[in-house]
Amino acid sequence: MSILIDFGRDTEFSFERRLRDYVGVVARAVGVGLESCTLDTGTPAAAYIALDWRLSRFPEHDLALVWDEVHGWAAAIEDAGGPAVLTYLGGDVLPEARAVVRFLAAVRAGDLDAGTLEAPVLREAGDHEQLLAMVPAVG
Repeated sequence: MSILIDFGRDTEFSFERRLRDYVGVVARAVGVGLESCTLDTGTPAAAYIALDWRLSRFPEHDLALVWDEVHGWAAAIEDAGGPAVLTYLGGDVLPEARAVVRFLAAVRAGDLDAGTLEAPVLREAGDHEQLLAMVPAVG
């Protein structure tokens, strides 16, 4: 008996690698390393970047960036129940790191027009092959 083995691209492996690289680029751009990041490549795929900052209006809560494949990036504060989203970046589900840096700078500056309070629906969860094609090339 012979078995045909597909040596083509393993979508989930490639997706996980590219998403990890992308989140790493964003993390470095905002001044932290991969040790501050978590990644979930399930459905919906999600990421979390812990930041070393607090906002003056929430001095008791750590600030974080959160991402998921439906809503994109958001600024959140950490509370007892987990991250609580303050505002969403909107636009692209996987923007370039510099767009995330500008968004975070506006949030930190207290710009009330930074992002949107309503969670944007940028895509439907799943289809990681389609999402893989959207992840910006790193390197």
